Amino acid sequence: MDWHPRQRTKQSTKAARGSEIFLLGATDGKCHIISKEKRIERTSDAHQGAVLSAKWNFDGTSFATSGEDGQIKIWSRSGMLRSTLCQHSYPIYSFSWGDNSNMMLFSLDRQLVIQSLQANVKPFAWKAHDGVILQVDWNVINSQLISASEDCKYKLFAIGSYATVVLCDKLGWIHALEKTHTGSVLSIKWSPDGNQIACAGGNGRIINGYVTERCLEWNGFEAVLTDERTVVLHNLRNESIERLEFRDRVSKASFSFNYFIVVTSTQCYVYNIKNFNTPTIIELKESSVTHISQCQKYFALADGSSVYIYNYDVRLVCSLKHANIHAEQIYADSLTMSNDVIGIKDQLDKKIIHLFDPSSGKTLGDGKPISHSNEIIKISLNQMGNSFDRRLALLDNNKDLYLMSIRILGNQRKMVKLATMVSSFLWAETSNILAAITNDKLVIWFYPDIALTNSDILNLTKEEHNIIDDYGKQLELINFYRDRIMIKQADGSTVYCPISIYPDKLHQLVSLSKWNEALKLCWTVKDRILWACLAGIATNAKMLDVAEIAFAEIEEVDKVEYIRYIKSLPTTEMKNAEILLLSGEYQEAEAILLQNHLYFRAIMLNLHAFKWNRALELANKYNLAVDIVLSMRHDYLKQLNRVEELHLFNSQSKQSTLDASELKERIEEEYLNEKKQLQELSTT
Repeated sequence: MDWHPRQRTKQSTKAARGSEIFLLGATDGKCHIISKEKRIERTSDAHQGAVLSAKWNFDGTSFATSGEDGQIKIWSRSGMLRSTLCQHSYPIYSFSWGDNSNMMLFSLDRQLVIQSLQANVKPFAWKAHDGVILQVDWNVINSQLISASEDCKYKLFAIGSYATVVLCDKLGWIHALEKTHTGSVLSIKWSPDGNQIACAGGNGRIINGYVTERCLEWNGFEAVLTDERTVVLHNLRNESIERLEFRDRVSKASFSFNYFIVVTSTQCYVYNIKNFNTPTIIELKESSVTHISQCQKYFALADGSSVYIYNYDVRLVCSLKHANIHAEQIYADSLTMSNDVIGIKDQLDKKIIHLFDPSSGKTLGDGKPISHSNEIIKISLNQMGNSFDRRLALLDNNKDLYLMSIRILGNQRKMVKLATMVSSFLWAETSNILAAITNDKLVIWFYPDIALTNSDILNLTKEEHNIIDDYGKQLELINFYRDRIMIKQADGSTVYCPISIYPDKLHQLVSLSKWNEALKLCWTVKDRILWACLAGIATNAKMLDVAEIAFAEIEEVDKVEYIRYIKSLPTTEMKNAEILLLSGEYQEAEAILLQNHLYFRAIMLNLHAFKWNRALELANKYNLAVDIVLSMRHDYLKQLNRVEELHLFNSQSKQSTLDASELKERIEEEYLNEKKQLQELSTT
């Protein structure tokens, strides 16, 4: 039996309630479409022998059946036969629709088979068990396949045997065991929010179970779901206890950024940690919340068909809708939000991330999504700073961790690979510090932005902890607040890993523009990591005096000399351009120079960066220093003993090149001409 998916959320009209339907397979080979009013809408002769499984696809436009005759058939919503997907000599006991309903997983004796619904696509099959496979399922959120067999082996979160239901985690650890009076448990189904299970017993009874004792911890608070309508909240600082009672069962909860959010089947309660007695309440629109996400200003509810954005005064700010985003399939790793950006993974193409403005619900910038080279497993945005400081960390299916800027520079976003073989990562809530589990080590980047601007000192800003001896393998990072990282171990227990408090304190001081206090902190602690972080932060903030001191402390002599050169430049525009160069922002530096008529410096910038085509384009455009560009290109090729291969240079009219002394004189001449032009512009 399977309910139509469109009816799994709250319905508001009598017409909608009257149209609720479900599938029912029978032992005589017939499949019935039945309404909630017990009226048979249609009966189809589906199989020879019993119908063993019948399921709707995810959008409810069609359904499939499997039977003892070894066939899987696809039907329209009204019960008309569309196609026969496959035919085998073994009964097909169970099947499951795949992601986007374009593939199907089914059991075939001891094998599992993945079959595409497209014609002429070869199925993929493998031996999965030593006995007949009786149940399969496909988790479309994390792409995991689950099966259970007569060989008594399982890969399920909830397992049923004779008069017993066992609750397990994904690693197989048993969390609860309940004895029932149902005889053999023949079938188990989860509710869409993952909080309830329904079990069908061999004696005809159906039982309902609810997952309790779930726990949330945040900054000295602990919230425990003691039963389906009660949350007990402990304040570990003053040892006070709050007991929160709700009229409906609790389906989701989230605790972060000084707010505790609880979602029931009909309402959403928002508690400020200063007062747990008077929550603000939201009446849910569709009563089918599958995920909650929080940031400093807003929180998001994935409810039914949309993602709704609220502020903490419970005012609806906007709703996000996109053809390739289905709210019911959103989970923690597929949605991330900050004060100015919301990122959501595309559910049709797992390589794409859509960006939205939380204040309006519109797509960010030009509306083009982020496209990655591989399928993306997890995304996460940093929380501190403004939109210029916003960074997105993503983990792909190769277990590579990337960091990219949200702001587009030129035609593309800057992106860098931080680590490989990463199993888990997260941002700190109070600062832009990133932590990850990589190669069974805990790695912390105290200023990961430096990877985008000055990768030479990236290793100076990170710290590694060998934690496998203390915590074991298969670790997962759960929470990161100031100097404490919560880690979930393989057996399901949670522990805290302490780190230095000083990097977080440094970020707090810098965010308040307390640069003198930041310098005093670094001088007091005398930690090379702190100085490297301060050097990167000060450079990006254009605080040259602070950056010079910090680079000197970590013995980066070339950076110190370059900063002194920048400070000696005559104009603010030149200084700003050189600071951007120091931060690796070549395109922005060039733009500043061109806007302020410093054309020759823009040409020299590209020459020093070996961007030969761009340098010649600017020289031709402004009819300036063409001989210098050609001469420097000629010397470069001569040193490498190579011939010219760039089309733009080959198409350039032949000119005599300058020798070393002549080239030096011409460059000095152009700098003098530029200086005179600036003086003339300033006087006019």
